[in-house]
Amino acid sequence: MLKSLITSEIRIKLLMKFFLNPENEAYLRQLSNEFNESTNGIRVELNRLVEADILDTATKGRNKLYRANTSHPLFKEIRNIVLKSTGIEKVISNILDKLGDVIIAFIRGDYAIGHDSGLIELVVVGNNINKSELERVRKKTEKLIGRKISILLLTSDEYKKLKSKFLSEPNLVLMKGGK
Repeated sequence: MLKSLITSEIRIKLLMKFFLNPENEAYLRQLSNEFNESTNGIRVELNRLVEADILDTATKGRNKLYRANTSHPLFKEIRNIVLKSTGIEKVISNILDKLGDVIIAFIRGDYAIGHDSGLIELVVVGNNINKSELERVRKKTEKLIGRKISILLLTSDEYKKLKSKFLSEPNLVLMKGGK
């Protein structure tokens, strides 16, 4: 979807990185290593996005740190386009909205750090979740979005035991405290 709107592969990767999870921050060299692209190509795209005020910068030492400008008037729209292009919006509407008593649901792994790898790792914490319905909706959503969805279903007690591990790694909260 984004490829038909935006012709620059690097710009798409940057939008994914910073708008899938707006808490992501990165340096130029870090992005170059992560994307396996030249620093010059990335710098050009970063400068365009900063000039358009879509990305913010901060200086840490001698390095420039980039992040999404969450106060930009189009932030929500850009983020929604990114979420729709990855299928995460469908995960929310097709799976989470139909589960029932969800305490928290979040994505971990590649999508939490802004990589569109094709595998969405979803963690769902809740009580009285219908597992057969969850599996049916997961399969349907996978076909719809063209990506695999791995779901880890936990009770609130199981989540309490693993919470510190989950908090120590990047995650993207989709739903908290019910709908």
